[in-house]
Amino acid sequence: MAFESKPSPDYPSSPKVIGSYVQAFLICPRQVWLMSRQICPDEDHELLQIGRLIQSQSYARERKEVHIEHLALDLVRRAGKNFVVAEVKKSSRAAEAARMQLAFYLYELKQMGLEAEGELLFPEERRKEYLVLTPELEAKIVKMKEDIVQIIARPIPPAPARTRFCGKCAYAEFCWA
Repeated sequence: MAFESKPSPDYPSSPKVIGSYVQAFLICPRQVWLMSRQICPDEDHELLQIGRLIQSQSYARERKEVHIEHLALDLVRRAGKNFVVAEVKKSSRAAEAARMQLAFYLYELKQMGLEAEGELLFPEERRKEYLVLTPELEAKIVKMKEDIVQIIARPIPPAPARTRFCGKCAYAEFCWA
């Protein structure tokens, strides 16, 4: 299925990369393009609703949904002298994408002059992973941001490609109907 879509005149020539684009890029680059055009997935999709519920009910004592410029951080807290940013996920099924999303947040905060450490939280699995931004991770983030901007700039979305995530994707009907 081919779509002809042109950004609106007010669409930025160099769009801001956001955390959800980073995660989507590693799962399915087509999602990045769709998200960048505000083409929303099925909001009633069961797994999206479960994810929202887990995020709202987990970690009640933490500061949730903190917005700093173009970043939407799930949790933020102080741990001694350290600033900790946490990303909450339903499961570790897409753990690498979640790690890179968190690394992106740490990188962007560093660019703003804020040093932070990261935690990936999987409340349903009662698991926690720590993440520290390294020079290698920074280089990956810079490259990934360039790749994401290239996808967003395309006039049409990348062709759908089946992955192990398609079966539970809220965009599945859009790609495969």
